[in-house]
Amino acid sequence: MIRRMNFRHLRAFATIVDAGGFARAAARLHVSQPALSRQIHALELELGLSLFDRAGRGVRLTSQGEDLLRHSRRLLTDVSSLSQRARALKAGQAGLLRVGATPQVIENLLADFLAEYERRHPLVEVELKEAGGAQLGDLLDRGEIEVTIMPAGDGRFEGRALYPMSLLAVLPEGHRLSRRRSLEVAELESEPLLLLSRGFASHAWFEAACQIAHVQGRVVLESGAPQTIIALARTGHGIAIVPSPVRIPRDGVRIVPVVHRGASIGRWTVAAWDARRFFAPYAEFFVKELVAATRRDYPGRDLIRRAPPLPPPRQSES
Repeated sequence: MIRRMNFRHLRAFATIVDAGGFARAAARLHVSQPALSRQIHALELELGLSLFDRAGRGVRLTSQGEDLLRHSRRLLTDVSSLSQRARALKAGQAGLLRVGATPQVIENLLADFLAEYERRHPLVEVELKEAGGAQLGDLLDRGEIEVTIMPAGDGRFEGRALYPMSLLAVLPEGHRLSRRRSLEVAELESEPLLLLSRGFASHAWFEAACQIAHVQGRVVLESGAPQTIIALARTGHGIAIVPSPVRIPRDGVRIVPVVHRGASIGRWTVAAWDARRFFAPYAEFFVKELVAATRRDYPGRDLIRRAPPLPPPRQSES
C-alpha cells in the first residue's frame, strides 16, 4: 500500500525516460548518477513494481513502467499547476471572491466593472450575491460574502467610500411639482407615494425623514421592483421615491432630488469588509480598483448634480 509519494522521485523517473538514460537525466537534474539510481530504487520499492528493464544496454521501460509513466506525467502536471495556483494565491492574483450587492448596484455598477476586471484578473473568480441593502450587512457579518457594496454607517465593518446615493422623486411630466429644483419631504405629504419595499435601505431613509419632518406619507404601493414604481409614476399613478443609482428612463418623467430642510436624504455607498476575518490580497485589489472606477463615474451621477452634496463618511470608511 502506498503511504507517501515523493514527487521528486516521480520527476526523476520521467526525466530518465525523456533524456534517454540515467547519465543524461542526472546532468539535467544536477544530481550524481548514483543518487538518481537510489531515487528510482526507492520509488520502485514504494510502488512494489519494476519500472525499468535493466537487461542489456540503454533504458527500456517495463510494461508496468509505461503505464505508470502516463499517470506520472498527468500527476506532475497537476502538481505544477497546483504550485502555480498557490503562488498566484499568495501574490493576490487568484482566488474566489464573494461580493454582495443590491440588484441595482449589480446592474448599474458591477456588470460593466466586472467585464473589465475579469479581463485583467482571469484567475480571480467573482461570485455575486444579490440582496436588499438592509440585508447586506448581515450577510457580511455571517461570513457569507467577503465584500459588499452597501450604505455607509455600519460600525461593524471597515470600508472605502465609493459614491453618494440620494433619494429622488420621479414624477410624471406636467405634475405641479415637476419643475422644482428639489422637493422637501413635507411637500409630499398629500401626494400618493410609490415606495420600494422595506428590504431596500432607501425605504428606511425616506421613512426616517418623514418621521423627523412629522409627515405622514400616503403610500399607495410598496414594490420590490424599482422599474414598476417608475412606470406607475410615468403614467400618473403617484410619485416614485427611488435611490439615485436606479436606472430611470427619461421619457415621460421628471426627476427631482428629495430633501429635508435643504439637505439631501441618503448615504454614501461604501465597499465594506469584516476586519475580523482574513481579507485576501486579491480582495484588497478588487476594492482598490472599484474605488478608482467610481472616481471616474458612478451610477446616478448625472441625476444628483442638482442635489445638495451629502457629507462623506467618517475617515475609517473613506
